Amino acid sequence: MKPLLQVEDLTVAFTEDKMQTVVVDGASFTVNPGEVLCIVGESGCGKSVTALSLLGLLNPNARILKGRALFEGRDLLKMPEKELDRIRGNEITMIFQDVANSLNPVFTVGNQLTETVRIHMGYDGKKAKEYAKEMLEKVGLPDAGAVMKKYPHMLSGGMQQRVMIAMALACKPRLIIADEPTTALDVTIQLQIMKLLADLQKEFQMSMILITHDIGLVAELADRVIIMYAGHFMEEASVYRLFDKPAHPYTRALLQSVPTIYDDLDKKLASIPGTVPDRYQDIEGCRFYDRCPYGIPTCKEAQVYSLVEPGHFVRCHRAGKGELSYE
Repeated sequence: MKPLLQVEDLTVAFTEDKMQTVVVDGASFTVNPGEVLCIVGESGCGKSVTALSLLGLLNPNARILKGRALFEGRDLLKMPEKELDRIRGNEITMIFQDVANSLNPVFTVGNQLTETVRIHMGYDGKKAKEYAKEMLEKVGLPDAGAVMKKYPHMLSGGMQQRVMIAMALACKPRLIIADEPTTALDVTIQLQIMKLLADLQKEFQMSMILITHDIGLVAELADRVIIMYAGHFMEEASVYRLFDKPAHPYTRALLQSVPTIYDDLDKKLASIPGTVPDRYQDIEGCRFYDRCPYGIPTCKEAQVYSLVEPGHFVRCHRAGKGELSYE
């Protein structure tokens, strides 16, 4: 199967006070048609920067140092702005984690949704309005006609997120990027939004990149999972393989920090000591070494992202040689 999106050696840096900091270091991955790929890791690991770089939405002080992002054979990173505008919101769309700041506060929901439809689908005003109302109903908003007349601040967080999903799906994109889509919502609404996304992804048969720091969210949604830490991809595998046989200590630590229905009531959840290092570009060896309970001196040497099983990659020389045992 030919990938819908193929990213090769993506490297992104930020410049501040004349100092350059690499925040995404050599990221390579593919997304197949109709597939859900989840990128998981703690805050500050470079997940959102990876996604934003694909659509040319990085801050002015960010720069892509190298890499390619081929979407159906077209390199997104080298496209002129006008050509990229025809793809953004049409063939590739994004759901942002801060939905309150992603919707324009001075325009009604109807104005913002119909603008998307008119620009990318060429509908006239009446048809765009009818289609916008239909999309709001599709994402489960009652009385869609009334919602279209409201401003974003007049809606709850869950309703705002549903509006954002409607905007993202309006043009029936080939690929949707969901960046922490439930971060600001309470647990009950989170479940509703994730179920809605899963149902619509299957209905529209679109590909999805789901970015999250909560590995517990991916079990029901993902086909493949990438574990990211400090700008590096640490592990990649099918969701079944990853949960059954995690190869990297960081993946193992993330899984141990999530409660399951099989746990004893008095079980204490594991935690990962320390924090993500600030200037991880200066670390030559494994960037998880200082927090890893399995670290040995040779872990301070450069690690290679290598294949350990078909479709299963890991950046840990001990795991690659079968030296780690989690029993």
